[in-house]
Amino acid sequence: MTSKVKKNILKLKESSTLAINEKSKELIKSGKKIYRFGFGQSPFQIPERVVDTLKLHAHKKEYLPIQGLPELREKISNHLFKNTGVRYSKDNILITPGSKEAMLLMHVTFNGEILTPAPSWVSYEPQAQIGSNKVHWLETSRVNNWFPTASELEKKLNKIGKNKNIILILNSPNNPSGAICKNLKELAQVAKKYKLIILSDEIYTDLSFDNSYNSISEFYPEATFISGGLSKWCGAGGWRLGFLAVPNGLKQFMNSLKSLASESYSTVNTPTQFAAVEAYEGDYEQYKLKVRSILNSVGNYVYNNLKSNKVLINPPQGAFYLMPEFKNKKFKTSAQLCDVILKETGVAMLPGSDFGFKPKKMLTRLSYTDFDGVNFFKNVKDYNSISEEMVKTYAPNVAEGTTKLSNWAKNL
Repeated sequence: MTSKVKKNILKLKESSTLAINEKSKELIKSGKKIYRFGFGQSPFQIPERVVDTLKLHAHKKEYLPIQGLPELREKISNHLFKNTGVRYSKDNILITPGSKEAMLLMHVTFNGEILTPAPSWVSYEPQAQIGSNKVHWLETSRVNNWFPTASELEKKLNKIGKNKNIILILNSPNNPSGAICKNLKELAQVAKKYKLIILSDEIYTDLSFDNSYNSISEFYPEATFISGGLSKWCGAGGWRLGFLAVPNGLKQFMNSLKSLASESYSTVNTPTQFAAVEAYEGDYEQYKLKVRSILNSVGNYVYNNLKSNKVLINPPQGAFYLMPEFKNKKFKTSAQLCDVILKETGVAMLPGSDFGFKPKKMLTRLSYTDFDGVNFFKNVKDYNSISEEMVKTYAPNVAEGTTKLSNWAKNL
């Protein structure tokens, strides 16, 4: 019998980040001690004023405009201008149910091919498949901080061929490496030369540990799309509030995105949009500074206690991820490596193969958010001074899981 499912959809599998979260919950429910280093979710509380604003507007049930609440789009426009110096008109901003949906809409709308560095977030390639767009991978290295150099990008583009519509996806700070791209200007110059479109996934950019906000849009505003939202810096992942900012000269693309949104989710839920106005309008710099400081301290604890001649790893620079590489000859794939680590230590991680690396490359993604962020946040009085002892006290699962993983790696 002919399959009733389209071939490009049959190729899809459940998102590995969501799958590891559910698997970890099941193992914990069965009584096993699991260190949840596989799922990346902010552990912190949503700022109180943002929650209060949601409550204040909870009674509002009317549909908002397809494109989103005008006041919210204006606040996001101001937010991007403040951080990048680039003015994305509120008329070119689309409010979406999470930044993931924003990127999916872009993939479905776009007619061309996708170029994404390895490593990249697990959903870029599947979303491109949904949009029937061919994907090209550009493998990076630890030496270059897990981002392509300008010459590597140009060489790859020449290999792909001329006269093609191409989206280059950049994500900094990066999921899964936690690294920040330091050569945005050079990459922008190549992108401009080859007339690329750039999708700048800036969902973690407010969580850069150097307390700066760097966007490739500063160097190539005419063709850089920006996606972002509340899930990471604001701790509101389950609220599903994201946005896509479209370059001001691409009105046809914006209109098509809006039409697609109207035929899929209609509009993002009303109370959350009003709460998001407060999130983007209010002054939450102190909140962000404390969140960044805690994450930086926890990330450095993991880095300092895991790095060895058996585990190669770069220090954390942003978000809440590290990407350790295990030197061994025992395992055939990184997926097998992760399965054995989970079985023998209780540490749940994701294999590098889920993020675009070849299966034989023994890389994993480690998320260091398995702690009570509300309690940790409350007990930090001076965010400039968070000791290892505080990490052990307020992030015990992270500390214990790191020890288990480090001891396991010594026997490789």
